Amino acid sequence: MSNSSHPKGLYLIFATSTAERFSYFGMRAIFILYLTQALLMDTQAATQIYGSYTGLVYLAPLLGGYIADRYWGIRKSITWGIVMMSIGQFLMFASASVYEQHDLSRILMYCGLALLIMGNGTFKPTTSAVVGKLYRPNDPRLDSAYTIYYMGVNIGAFIAPLACGFFGETGNPADFKWGFLIAAVVTILLFFIFETQKSKYLIGPNGEAIGIIPDAKLKSDAAVKAGADGKAGAAAKADAVEAPLTPAEREAKRKKQRADYLKLGVLTAALIALFSILFDDWVSVGIFTACIVCPVSIMMDDKLTKIERDRIWVIYIIAFFVIFFWAAYEQAGASLNLFAAQQTDRVFFGWEMPASWTQSFNAIFVVILAAVAPYVWSYLHKRNMEPSAPTKQAIGLLLLSLGYLFICIGVQGVEPGVKVSIIWITGLYFIHTLGEISLSPIGLSMVNKLTPVRFASLMMGIWFMSTASANKFAGMLGGLYPEDGKVKHLFGIEIATLFDFFMIFVVMSAVASLILFLLSKKLQRMMHGVE
Repeated sequence: MSNSSHPKGLYLIFATSTAERFSYFGMRAIFILYLTQALLMDTQAATQIYGSYTGLVYLAPLLGGYIADRYWGIRKSITWGIVMMSIGQFLMFASASVYEQHDLSRILMYCGLALLIMGNGTFKPTTSAVVGKLYRPNDPRLDSAYTIYYMGVNIGAFIAPLACGFFGETGNPADFKWGFLIAAVVTILLFFIFETQKSKYLIGPNGEAIGIIPDAKLKSDAAVKAGADGKAGAAAKADAVEAPLTPAEREAKRKKQRADYLKLGVLTAALIALFSILFDDWVSVGIFTACIVCPVSIMMDDKLTKIERDRIWVIYIIAFFVIFFWAAYEQAGASLNLFAAQQTDRVFFGWEMPASWTQSFNAIFVVILAAVAPYVWSYLHKRNMEPSAPTKQAIGLLLLSLGYLFICIGVQGVEPGVKVSIIWITGLYFIHTLGEISLSPIGLSMVNKLTPVRFASLMMGIWFMSTASANKFAGMLGGLYPEDGKVKHLFGIEIATLFDFFMIFVVMSAVASLILFLLSKKLQRMMHGVE
């Protein structure tokens, strides 16, 4: 294999991720419209459900990553994830089939959302982690590999709104079911792709099969096997099989564990109490509590070295700023989808384009720009001009702010009900895509490089946890979208117009970008040589 080529397993992950993202983004493109047009919810209630669903989709990978690392292994986790997502999509189809029976429809919908959340939780961290396992440590192709993987994700995200929106968003609420059915069928296709090709292509750089044995067991078995080779092996075996502890050592270990559990318990209780005061729904309380407690629990591991701790801190700090990126970016499926439906002129030669089709704009821009980005980074790297990973994240946030500033120009002075040119939302998505390319695939690569091997899938879950907080936050902010007859406020400031609403994201993203720029050199030092 040449240094510039990639393992064939990358393209299997590319294909499966394309199909999985088709399932997710196809459903997402029409979900907020289904809630408001078929189930007749108001904007605030609909965006709260949307935010809770997408937030839990990105929180679930924490548990899914742990299960994959400890018990199932990557392959089994992916398989069961696909099965649960398939059933979930069929339940969404069933919900939309009886939408006029609101109670039954909502029960079916919530059951479907629960299975989609659990399925995504086991699928998402494992596919992201397996990309890194296809390469040797510090392989220079890894950044471009994650960019290729990201391009596959967005091919699915591009096609899905077109197909699901065409059949589901017709103006007749009864037709939403066809959009959900298409997403279900594609998920079944994903199952057959993965099951028939995984043994052939999921092969590591040393020729070993990837993902059959859980990582925790694999590491232990490898150390024990190494123990068969003389004195060097004896040291490896000693690392894998700890010497028996004395009674005093066992008691000290138990005290340490009890103290750690007590600290986590107190922290959890305090956070639940705080968030219960701040928020009025338990999904918010659960997501925000988990997003603090779980990262803290990892840092309590005594086996972490100082360098490992520094590197994990880098992941945590950048993940915090990434929350602001995704909270603004994920308005795409909520408030920006409503904006496209209600106040964007989508008529071309007498034909009105479905509002859900605007969800494909970002994806097609990603597909195009992701093909160019590796060459840009490579060009800058050869000239010692490539920005560090933290700086790339800051650039992404700045571009996000500029995207919202662009649409602010288009909606300034526009009255409710007046439609504006589609150029404004198209430009926003293009600028946002530039920011996404600078932030998201680079973030995935950074997590893979900085994470200790024993926490590979779990730390990928932690990374997605920041997206969970962001999506829930996005749902809350989306509830501020202007509606006739309703007065909305943020920190005492009235949000009366679209200009006011979009300026929230301009300011939020710009401030986060500035702070991260100022921290980038410090964070780069904490990475201890990892680029």
